[in-house]
Amino acid sequence: MPNIIIEGPIIENIEIKRTLVKDITEIVEKAYGIPKEHIIITIKEFSPENVGVGGELISDRRK
Repeated sequence: MPNIIIEGPIIENIEIKRTLVKDITEIVEKAYGIPKEHIIITIKEFSPENVGVGGELISDRRK
């Protein structure tokens, strides 16, 4: 049972999330040759104040 974790910035639009999960599920289903019911996808979202790059919070870099 593949467990796919997507980590990244917050996606506000639920339709984009639905499409993302659907498309990735189809690719994994084809690659592994298993039913989509056995594929788990988790989206872990991080707001800019919770991610640092180069020693700075992303929220601070946008100022």
